[in-house]
Amino acid sequence: MPTDSDFPIPVEGKPKCCFFKFSSKIQYNRVVKAQLWIYLRQVQKPTTVFVQILRLIRPMKDGTTSTAIRSLKLDMNPGTGIWQSIDVKTVLQNWLKQPESNLGIEIKALNEKGRDIAVTYPGSGEEGLNPFLEVKITDTPKRSRRDFGLDCDEHSTESRCCRYPLTVDFEAFGMEDNS
Repeated sequence: MPTDSDFPIPVEGKPKCCFFKFSSKIQYNRVVKAQLWIYLRQVQKPTTVFVQILRLIRPMKDGTTSTAIRSLKLDMNPGTGIWQSIDVKTVLQNWLKQPESNLGIEIKALNEKGRDIAVTYPGSGEEGLNPFLEVKITDTPKRSRRDFGLDCDEHSTESRCCRYPLTVDFEAFGMEDNS
């Protein structure tokens, strides 16, 4: 679930959503899948919705405070609202590599009239409709030493890779013990 950002960002108006904190345990795992789920409020008539997910960044010299992650164009029909998922695996991987770059995201879902229909801060009757991340991870495989090496000799007919005895005569190379 999103939380308030630990990094106050001076932007005009309040960003539309979310700061996700991650356990340090997740850093040492491989991210298989990361989906951001957002709820879009119902529409009254068939309409096109433009969804934009922005990654918040430290303000740049030109005033830029976000970069686009994903943009979608959705056609919605009247009726109940819908859950929409957006792939954010790459962003999550970057956040895990550089936690200090995680300043949160902004979610916009504008209908044809420019009204934002994404639920970012649920109002009355919208409990449980907060945006959330669905993350699937696997343990990173630990390195292990192979212990099944084949030992061969000069008369072996083994076709697989194997170890042969090696004798080095340093005196033949002109390297003598001068102790």
